[in-house]
Amino acid sequence: MNENTTPDMTLTQMADAVLRTADGRAKTALSHRYAALWRASREDGATPIEIGTISPPDVPARPDRPELLSPRDVPKRKPGTPEGRIAMLHAIAHIELNAVDLHWDLIARFSHVPFPIGFYDDWVRAADEESKHFNLLCDRLEAFDSFYGALPAHAGMWQAAEETADDLMGRLAVVPMVLEARGLDVTPGMIKLFQQAKDKDTVAALDVIYAEEVGHVSYGSKWFHFLCGRDNVDPKPLFHTLVRKYFHGALKPPFNDEKRAEAGIPPDFYWPLIS
Repeated sequence: MNENTTPDMTLTQMADAVLRTADGRAKTALSHRYAALWRASREDGATPIEIGTISPPDVPARPDRPELLSPRDVPKRKPGTPEGRIAMLHAIAHIELNAVDLHWDLIARFSHVPFPIGFYDDWVRAADEESKHFNLLCDRLEAFDSFYGALPAHAGMWQAAEETADDLMGRLAVVPMVLEARGLDVTPGMIKLFQQAKDKDTVAALDVIYAEEVGHVSYGSKWFHFLCGRDNVDPKPLFHTLVRKYFHGALKPPFNDEKRAEAGIPPDFYWPLIS
């Protein structure tokens, strides 16, 4: 039986298989499959899936396209034009595909850290939802006769994962609590732009993404605070230290204070980090 369909795989083996799948649609299909298996295993009377341990790849498999460029070399396009809106959708799809890998990597890379089973419930769900988000955006790109890979993309998306490969607290601080929290700040403006273009289908897709990203940020805050509590560490100064260590640049307002608070990140966590 192919390893991608073996029912007795551990969760970390599932995570590793997703990370080693290059094609975006294939990666997210596998992500959905494993998330469904995990959910089924958590039902009363079901056979549980073991967490296991594994050594995931340093960098996940990626398709030949898009071409990955330095941020300064990625072409700038006016968002008010059809071409600019396609470029925006492509950039968000790239972020979402990286998020799929980031969540599975979190499961695979840090499985040696003792956690309640809810930790894995949360990040499997986040990976499953990011997979949905990527496919929603690919569908919208294809509706505009484009596709993921048609344009160059940001080469630095995996940098935070590489730099926090040995630091779980740093990973939680920088990825969900900074990078994904930034999505809460900018998505309302993107929704407005597509509303002005009378693109109801893209607005509907972005509404789904916006609502579910709050949960992903909240998982980061929840488990960051869990670890701080377990280690008897004050979370706020540690968060500031880790962000200054791993996040290159200062945080920039405006911030979506309401949604950040809903996700468990109060203003005194991020306002002191602005430029």
